[in-house]
Amino acid sequence: MDSSMIGKIEKAKRYAAEAHRRIVFDQFHVRIEGDNNTWDVSFERGRWTCGCHYFATHGLCQHTMAMERVLGSMLPPSPEHFTPGAAKTN
Repeated sequence: MDSSMIGKIEKAKRYAAEAHRRIVFDQFHVRIEGDNNTWDVSFERGRWTCGCHYFATHGLCQHTMAMERVLGSMLPPSPEHFTPGAAKTN
């Protein structure tokens, strides 16, 4: 292994160890396998979406809350939770 790769590996370890302050997710898409179905969950510009029925009426659900727990401090502060019937702003 060449010396430049060793330096890259060390830096990657440091970045991973400092993930709470170095890594912030802007957007992503995952599938969560629930007990009865598989759900698409997305995060974009600080807002969650989920294809489940509960999210459609409440603006949060067990799937989005699970992702918040998994990602913890790597997520940017979220705006207020979605309010059903409220106008969406871009």
